[in-house]
Amino acid sequence: MSRIPTPATVDAAPPQARASLELVKKQIGSVPNLFRVVANSPAALDGYLGLHGALAKGALDARTRERIALAVAELNGCGYCLSAHTYLAKNVAKLDDVEITASRNGASNEPKADAAVRFAVKVVESRGHVTDGDLAAVRAAGYDDAEVIEIVLHVALNTLTNYVNEVARTEVDFPVVQAKRSA
Repeated sequence: MSRIPTPATVDAAPPQARASLELVKKQIGSVPNLFRVVANSPAALDGYLGLHGALAKGALDARTRERIALAVAELNGCGYCLSAHTYLAKNVAKLDDVEITASRNGASNEPKADAAVRFAVKVVESRGHVTDGDLAAVRAAGYDDAEVIEIVLHVALNTLTNYVNEVARTEVDFPVVQAKRSA
């Protein structure tokens, strides 16, 4: 059971959050528990949705974004996000089980994506204090400075949801995937 209330419906959410939740429902067909938990703070919901929406328009493709999300969720031990992003990786990004496993292990079977995921892992593990060599490696794989910044922001966005879900103990509303380790 969640430690922070999850509004049962859009109408049960704070009035200032309802329009944003309706937009989520229109875009994806449902309102996952993460969004409803975050809706306890309409400002936080708008901030999350704003960053998420802006990054979706960035240079990184959906497959790379899901790989990063899986790696970050695994590193942070977030079962909710690992479950959600495993579902999204399979059903939206169309990653196969081998690639999902690689991503959970902080890698990819595609060389360019591998560099992005490995860099994302370095960002998490070093809390942003990556080495010159780490930065050189992701650039050598073909990522420009804008894409490097996007990788960092995807790490931050996913860390944000990992932390919210772990603090709240958000009830998983996707097929459950267990993290290999708990944070």
